[in-house]
Amino acid sequence: MNYDDALAYLEQHSNYETSGRINSPTTQRIERLVGAMGDPHLSCPVIHVTGTNGKGSTAQIITRLLVAHGLRVGTYTSPHLERINERLCVDGEPITDEEFAEAVGTVADMEIVTGVRPTFFEAVTAAAFGYFAAVAVDVMVIEVGLLGRWDATNVVESAVAVITNVGLDHAEYAGPTLADIAEEKSGIAKAGSIVVCGETNPALAAVFAAAAGGVGADRVVQRGENYRLIDNETALGGRRLSVQTPFAVHRDLFLPLHGAHQGENAATALVAVEAFFGHLLDPEVIGEGFAQARMPGRFEVLGHQPLVIIDGAHNPHGADRCAEVFFNDFDPAGRRILVVGCLQGRSPHDLLAALRADEFDVVHCCTAPTERGVSGRELAAVARELGCDNVYFADSVLDAVAAAYRAAESDDALLVAGSLYVVGEARTALKRLVP
Repeated sequence: MNYDDALAYLEQHSNYETSGRINSPTTQRIERLVGAMGDPHLSCPVIHVTGTNGKGSTAQIITRLLVAHGLRVGTYTSPHLERINERLCVDGEPITDEEFAEAVGTVADMEIVTGVRPTFFEAVTAAAFGYFAAVAVDVMVIEVGLLGRWDATNVVESAVAVITNVGLDHAEYAGPTLADIAEEKSGIAKAGSIVVCGETNPALAAVFAAAAGGVGADRVVQRGENYRLIDNETALGGRRLSVQTPFAVHRDLFLPLHGAHQGENAATALVAVEAFFGHLLDPEVIGEGFAQARMPGRFEVLGHQPLVIIDGAHNPHGADRCAEVFFNDFDPAGRRILVVGCLQGRSPHDLLAALRADEFDVVHCCTAPTERGVSGRELAAVARELGCDNVYFADSVLDAVAAAYRAAESDDALLVAGSLYVVGEARTALKRLVP
């Protein structure tokens, strides 16, 4: 199997990311697959990360801290922005095309052996476990794909289970309340694991504490009780942080990511890594790990004059944080220009309202490049209902981004948001457009 064969194989399997449908949520299929593969998911310790928002950033910061500590780290995240290889990384470097083809080929062989027909996500997840075991990583950092309890990644036996926060998303599978969603996410807690909970709502934190106690987790490290952010301030090129962990107070830490929420993610990541080792981290390790933190597609600045920013905010909770950073930390002298697209299954009105679309001078609506994409024309109508002026629409991300960028002047600011599918395609286009 070569790389194109591997992609073709995966495309033949049902994919929630493109269809928005899950017919039979269960971990039974992947349990049989990885069992036939020799249980690669049990080959080393695991830090498992879930949350409505911030789990990708938290997983990446955890990875960088572990690498700075001298470990070989396999990181599995989803979805990808530009190439599927981004999902499987060792020490932050994506898997090669040849290695990816081999890893997927192993899963394809196991499908024949077991008779199990995995979903797209199950197949990629099994491939990740197999790859990490084959290259002998010291620890895996695994990001949950959806919720937690029946997610394909939840076959792992985590040393540390991390919950970043809980917002009202994917309610069709876990709703209708935040407590219901918290209950599903709490399913990643395992016997003997340390649960690091970044959610501060007392009622939701109680859900995680109860779940941890129910499965025999080692303990819960609760934000606000066992750790907290002392300082979380805007700095040139990122954030300046001070974090109190169960082991120490770490002061004057620089994180090259934008937004107060990234400070929160970094604090949770730091606590998770200290929980993993069972001792405080050396300040030099923290400094090196934080300095290497990069999050493509998460409030990523791609250019200046005009300022060009992309952010994968795709639900109201994330969109609200995106807007807060854009308007408060990057207040431009010129016009504010928004390029936005979103997926079906979420309220376009709520997303645009959270992005504060009516405060932008120009709004370009586009159709996300997936069968789940809301049409640019439909999204533009919602924008006008919200009171947006100068609204345009396009059928493709490329057309919307090109029109917005070419009309932008040097003191304007252009933000692309609404969906990782939109941001991924925009990132590829903008790297060609921005000098």
